[in-house]
Amino acid sequence: MIKLESDVLVIGSGGAGMYAALAAAKAGASVNLIDRSLIGRGGATIMAQMTVAVAMGEQCPDHWEHHLADTLNAGRGLCDLELSRLLCEDGPNRIRQMDEWGVGWARENGRMKQAHAPGHDRPRCAYVDFLNTGPAVSLTLRTQLHRQDGIQRVGDVMITDISLHDGQAVGAEGWHLVSGESVSLRAKAVIIATGGLTRLYARNSASSNMGGDGFALALRAGAELADMEFVQFFPIGHLAPRMIGMDPIMWDPFRYKLGGRLINSEGEEFAERYGKAESGSYVLTRDHATYAIFKEVEAGRGSPNGGAWLGFDHLPESDLRAAFGPVIDRIAKNGIDLTRDRIEVSPIAHYHMGGIRVNSKMETSVPGLYAAGEAVSGANGANRLSGNAITEALVFGQRAGETAAKFAAQIKRQSAFSSAQVTPPQNLQDMPNLAAMIVSLQQLMNEKVGPFRSAAKLEEAISKLSDMQKDIGDIPLGIGGGWDSQRIDWYDLRAMLISARAVTMAALSRQESRGAQQREDFPGMLENWTVNQVIRLNNDELQLQRSAVVEAP
Repeated sequence: MIKLESDVLVIGSGGAGMYAALAAAKAGASVNLIDRSLIGRGGATIMAQMTVAVAMGEQCPDHWEHHLADTLNAGRGLCDLELSRLLCEDGPNRIRQMDEWGVGWARENGRMKQAHAPGHDRPRCAYVDFLNTGPAVSLTLRTQLHRQDGIQRVGDVMITDISLHDGQAVGAEGWHLVSGESVSLRAKAVIIATGGLTRLYARNSASSNMGGDGFALALRAGAELADMEFVQFFPIGHLAPRMIGMDPIMWDPFRYKLGGRLINSEGEEFAERYGKAESGSYVLTRDHATYAIFKEVEAGRGSPNGGAWLGFDHLPESDLRAAFGPVIDRIAKNGIDLTRDRIEVSPIAHYHMGGIRVNSKMETSVPGLYAAGEAVSGANGANRLSGNAITEALVFGQRAGETAAKFAAQIKRQSAFSSAQVTPPQNLQDMPNLAAMIVSLQQLMNEKVGPFRSAAKLEEAISKLSDMQKDIGDIPLGIGGGWDSQRIDWYDLRAMLISARAVTMAALSRQESRGAQQREDFPGMLENWTVNQVIRLNNDELQLQRSAVVEAP
C-alpha cells in the first residue's frame, strides 16, 4: 500500500486544483496534489481556447458590479449571490496575479485586450489568443507549481472514496493505476477539484476524466449537490466533416470575431426566429443558440448530420486569413476551404452549472471537505455566462486553498491510515461489458437528458440508469494489477451513474424551462420555480428537496 500524508489534499489538477494547491502552500500548508492523469494535463482548463471574463476596464470603463449584473442575468434568478459576487469581485485580482506570473494576456498599446462575448454588456473577456488561452493558463500554473515549495504532485491515482472520521473529511482512498497498489492519503482538509460531468454525453467537449467523479465522492461523503439539472450545451460544436487534432469548440471565437452565419438546409439564417437578429454579430446566448439549432433540426431544416451549417464564405479571404492566421491552413489540411465550404455544427455538452453545494468559503456541509472550480454549484445559476469558467476556477481555487489551509492549521493530530486494500481480482467471464455500458450511458443521456427534455424521456432514462446500476453491482470489478481497464471502467461507471441519476432526477422534478433546463412539456419559466434543488445520498438512495436561493447577507 502507498501511504501519503499532508495538511491539505487536493483532488484534481486542472486550473482550480492547481490554483488551490498554490494558495494552500502559500498559506503555509503542506499539500498533496493528486490526479488520475498527468498533473496539470487533465481537466477542462487546458482545453479551453477562448476568453476569461473579468472586469478589468482596459478596453472601456468597467466594474465588477457590471460583470455581476450580466452573470445574474444569465443565471435566470438561480445564482447564489455570494458566490457570483466573489467570482466577479475577485476575478481582476486573479487575472493580475496570472499576469505577474507571465501568462501573456494579449495587449494593444500596453492595455489588455478584452473581447465582447455573448451576454456581456461591453468588452470584458481577456485572452492570450483565441485558440490557446486555456493551455497558456495551464502552463503558467504548472510552472508555478514547480516553483512553490510544499506541494507534492502525484499523478496516475484514481480516488475512489473520501475518508471520514467522526463525520469529518480526513483524506481519501484510491489506487495507483500503474502498479495496481492501494493508495491511502491522510490530510487535515480535502479539496475536490475534479471538474464537471459532460463526459456523460455522447457529444461533448470534455476530457476523459470528467465523468462526475467529484460529485460521486461528495455524495458518498455526506455532502450535498445542487442545480444538477443545468448542463450547458455549447451550440456550435464541430460535427462534420471530420477534423483531426482540432478542438470541437474552436468555431466560437471566430464566429463572434467575424460574424460567421448559422444557416439551415434551406440556405436561411435563422437565429432571428428565436431571439435577436444577429446582423453579422454573435449576440445569442448559448442556451438560445442551442434552442435555435435544435428547433431547426426538429422542423426538418437541419444539416445532413443533424445540426446546422456554419459559414464564413460571405467574407473575403483576406479577412479570414487575418482572423484565423495559420489555423486556416491547418483547417485546409482537413479538407475544408473556409472561403467556399460550410461546416456542420451541433450543440455538445460543454459545462455543468450544478455541482457540490458550498458557501463563499468553499466549505461543503462536511467539516474539512471543500470544493472548487466547475465541481461547485451556485455561481452560474441556470446558465453560465460566456468566459466565466476559467475565472471561476482561479477565484474558487484561491478561496478553497486559503480556507482549507486555515482549517488544517487548527487540527493538531493526523488521522490514522486506512488498511483497506484493492478488491481481489474477479472472474472475467462474470463481468459485464463495462466499456459498452459507458457508451450506452452516453447515448442514453444524449437522447433522453439532452438540451430538450420531457417527462416521458426522463422517466425512461431513470429506469434504464437504475437497471445499469444493478448490473454493475457494489463490488469493484477487474482482473487486478496495473492499468486494469475493467476496474477503471467500473469506478468510472459508478461515478457516472450516480451523477447521471442526479441530473435526471433534478430535470424531472423541475417542471419548467429555465436557462439550460428546457422542458418540452413545460415550455415557460415559472416564478414558483425560482428555487435551487438540493440532492443528498441517504442509505444509497438519492433524495431531492427544494431550497431558497441564497441572497445577499
